[in-house]
Amino acid sequence: MTYNCLFSVLTDIALVDETLDHAVAMAAAHDAHLDLLCLGVDRSQTGYYYAGASAVMLQETITRAQDEAEEIDTKVRQRLGREDIRWASDKGVCQLADLGRHVASRAKFSDLAILPQPYGEGRGAELEPAAESVLFDGRTPALIVPPGATPASRPERIVVAWNESAEALAAVRAALPLLTAADQVHLTIVDPPTHGPTRSDPGGMLSQYLARHGVKVEIDVLAKSLPRVPDILVRHATDIDADLMIMGAYGHSRFREAIFGGATRTMLEEAPLPVLMAH
Repeated sequence: MTYNCLFSVLTDIALVDETLDHAVAMAAAHDAHLDLLCLGVDRSQTGYYYAGASAVMLQETITRAQDEAEEIDTKVRQRLGREDIRWASDKGVCQLADLGRHVASRAKFSDLAILPQPYGEGRGAELEPAAESVLFDGRTPALIVPPGATPASRPERIVVAWNESAEALAAVRAALPLLTAADQVHLTIVDPPTHGPTRSDPGGMLSQYLARHGVKVEIDVLAKSLPRVPDILVRHATDIDADLMIMGAYGHSRFREAIFGGATRTMLEEAPLPVLMAH
């Protein structure tokens, strides 16, 4: 198994370089084809216009979005024209409410999507629905890259956040090309249940599965010494100098995580290292 088809969607000129750094490195490492979608997003809410202004404002916002798409596409072509990889770039315009449909239609025919961290200072409102449409509608694993992170095309040390969920297992399977090439894989379990069939051997079945794929895996069982599990995972990844974290995405509903928080939302906001997620 390998990554032959990579995908990324770019909606902000300020995030082009940092996203392409990871996408190009991944494409070069796996001899993959990289598809880019350069989108100009109309972020206006037409329902709030006063009577008679809709047509004028709509044309202005569409023109602005077209200019943004052209600017992003130009920068992408200039950058990728200097790279020794196979790539293609397409551009378009969409409204914020319809962004997910355009992104998912491209992402679903990819092995992996490379996306910028959707939350944080200076991050546009379109980054969240773009990431969610890849994971939910496209059913495609996503590599979420925070600002300043080193590209994780061939990570040496990987942390797998394991909680026995279907989402976590999907992420592990999606990450097999990276796991098999890593020097160390830390199967990390925080506060495992004291009852159940795996209580005496937490992570045992998954470690066996990975070992049969040639993965160099060891199990790290951690106590819940901090209020939030993501904080424990990040601290552990920092302690072992991990290059990548792998975890399931949205074990709870998106609405619940948006209101009450959750591991996925926290990692999308605060992770200091690249995170490969799948749902």
